[in-house]
Amino acid sequence: MEKKMYLFTSLMAGFFCLVIFSSFYNEKLTPESPTNVDSNAMYRRIIAYDLHQEFNFAGEAIPKDNFDAVERLDRELLINSYLNATTLLNLKIANRYFPVIEPILKQYGIPEDFKYLSVAESNLRMATSPSGAKGFWQFMEESGKGYGLEINSEIDERYHVEKSTEAACKFILHLKQKFGSWTLAAAAYNMGEAGIAKRLEEQKANNYYDLNLNEETSRYIFRIIAIKEIMNNPKKFGFYLEDDQLYAPLQKYTTVIVTEPIPNLASLAQQYGTSYRMLKVFNPWLIGSSLTNKSRKKYEIRIPVK
Repeated sequence: MEKKMYLFTSLMAGFFCLVIFSSFYNEKLTPESPTNVDSNAMYRRIIAYDLHQEFNFAGEAIPKDNFDAVERLDRELLINSYLNATTLLNLKIANRYFPVIEPILKQYGIPEDFKYLSVAESNLRMATSPSGAKGFWQFMEESGKGYGLEINSEIDERYHVEKSTEAACKFILHLKQKFGSWTLAAAAYNMGEAGIAKRLEEQKANNYYDLNLNEETSRYIFRIIAIKEIMNNPKKFGFYLEDDQLYAPLQKYTTVIVTEPIPNLASLAQQYGTSYRMLKVFNPWLIGSSLTNKSRKKYEIRIPVK
């Protein structure tokens, strides 16, 4: 009798656990019904993305009949869609910087998809790579100077969003003219134009998808396309953000024209009623604590205002 009661009790306990779990799953883990989910709850359905559609970079399609290309894209979609913190931060900060980058790309006649290249390069951060590449567009010092960016111990315009984006546009146009496609131009941006040119010749190929490349560049275009898909359709991938959760553009500032040396940037910040930290946030290209400016060059410094 005791064994029967124990068995009955165990079955009932299991049944109630199943009911509770099922209720929790239906209410908490269904992205299709976000209004039923507590605003602070974390939820995610683990799914594969539908690959039966057209994918392209800058209007140049991934060949759907190339299973290797499709599988490489699948890998990047899966990897990037589950980089939760990184993707959320990218979605937030893109609201600040995409409106700055987009008109510059348009001005130079470069497809808007290249804004996702900057995400792939730096996550829209003032990043420094192990090799010394810096800024949104990850210019090496020599390349940056070659495209007109000022780089010294006090100033590094690789951290100037507008100027570095213009430099990137000039470089991308050069690569497009050399290789004939936006896809190869983007691959060469990552690997270097000499490297891509050598591989094209060695392998007797004429497009990116037929090239056998190093791991990073082999994944590069697919990663950019995956980033584009996720950032264009965040809810499809389980990312829900309200407008007030996005980072606001840095628009509240006044511009001061400087042609004289500035012995102490902290004093300049204090003079204009802001902090040294905020002066650096609005002018990340000012990497030193002073501005010698022996040549009396004109600089535009942004002063944040409330």
